[in-house]
Amino acid sequence: MELGDYAMLWTANTALIRTLALIGGLWVASDLGYYLILPRLSLIPDYNQSPVSIATYYFFWVGVAVILFFRVYCTWPVYAKWIAFENLPLSLALWVGFFAAATTFTGVILPALPPFQWPADWGVPPDLPLANTLYFLPKSIEILFQQLLVIALVLTLAAEGFSLRKTSIFCALLFGGVHVLLVFDQVPWSFVIRFVVLATIFGLVFPVLILRVRNGFAYAYALHWGYYALTIYLARAVGPGTVQTYIAAMFGA
Repeated sequence: MELGDYAMLWTANTALIRTLALIGGLWVASDLGYYLILPRLSLIPDYNQSPVSIATYYFFWVGVAVILFFRVYCTWPVYAKWIAFENLPLSLALWVGFFAAATTFTGVILPALPPFQWPADWGVPPDLPLANTLYFLPKSIEILFQQLLVIALVLTLAAEGFSLRKTSIFCALLFGGVHVLLVFDQVPWSFVIRFVVLATIFGLVFPVLILRVRNGFAYAYALHWGYYALTIYLARAVGPGTVQTYIAAMFGA
């Protein structure tokens, strides 16, 4: 390999590392801003108590992601195996179906669930099972922000010639790793471990949906959103004791 080839390889690797660092940096910055900066602005970092403020906060980060990775998103048709909205009736049906399901859950099912009971000796309760009808306003925008970062990661690795398997592993490590920041919520470690493990599994699946499945982004977003809805339903309908006991037994917490 000639000197020029090494220079090109170094430049390519440097660009890749810079992009990966930017993706991870945005994710960490948004989380640290939520936990550390919002309280200094007299805003309660709680989706139930400050839904509009937190929705605005994550909408800001959505804009940052779109601006920084717009050129990356434009390469999506190169690495996917279909044209965006190629089947308009199917795409429209997916959008209408998800919107109807989300509206039904937040407007009908969620208010009808029994109140969440959290034993005092378990520490600070997470805000997720305490969700009210406005909880999913900021959560939906946060999920969009996270999915945009996942897409940027997947497309960046695809552009560098990474196989789908390696891309999924990288995505799993990032998506699972950033969920360690949930420790700032002061929730039990068993819940943090649960989210990290499940986020890692989702990270393995998202690249497959984004690159190999028609309308995969819609499925990835719905899967991500649906996980939170299912968690709330189980915690409120089944009971935190049952869920917590199962988690503790699974992870030895």
